[in-house]
Amino acid sequence: MTIPPTHKRFSLGSLRQWHWVSSAVCLAALLLFAVTGFTLNHAGSIEATPRTTSVEIQLNETQLTALQESLNAEKVTAELKAIIRQLTSLRLSAGQQADIEWYEDELYLSLPRPGGDAWLSLEMYSEQLVYEQTSRGLIAYLNDLHKGRHTGVAWSWFIDLVALFCVIFALTGLWLLLRQQRTRRATWPLTTLGLLVPIVLLLLTNHS
Repeated sequence: MTIPPTHKRFSLGSLRQWHWVSSAVCLAALLLFAVTGFTLNHAGSIEATPRTTSVEIQLNETQLTALQESLNAEKVTAELKAIIRQLTSLRLSAGQQADIEWYEDELYLSLPRPGGDAWLSLEMYSEQLVYEQTSRGLIAYLNDLHKGRHTGVAWSWFIDLVALFCVIFALTGLWLLLRQQRTRRATWPLTTLGLLVPIVLLLLTNHS
């Protein structure tokens, strides 16, 4: 049965709409992942100078009492949380509090982050708060975003969403190629080339 021309026009219009919407949604992310794919591939050639800042603060009696109460309960009390924020400007999230390592006389928290690292320690025996933060620069930060390293659940969902729209973008693009192959003779040679080049490179360069 012949499909009515109006249905064809509607179908092609819907296809094009899905194609441009998906490209618009993932445009910025595609640029980010393309650039960071290049920087990751040449990571050995891109120098980075880590910058580390350290804070060592002697705790007073009130702060030590709040620390001891938290150590006894193995839970960050509201008072200790406020003290940490006041001394380091660090806002402890629920997830970070769950990652705290509790010892008899010390609280230790590792704080990995995109493009850097940090850690926090509060000690009863030295009566000190020690906070150290390291940054490896903007490129390292963007590279970690590419890998989803220490970026949290929200960014992980964002990457999944971008991947979904990239699949839609690719499939609708292929469908449009199928529709317009009669008027564009280079369609299949170029499509085949794009498919074969990575396969041939893998076969020639990977021997395991």
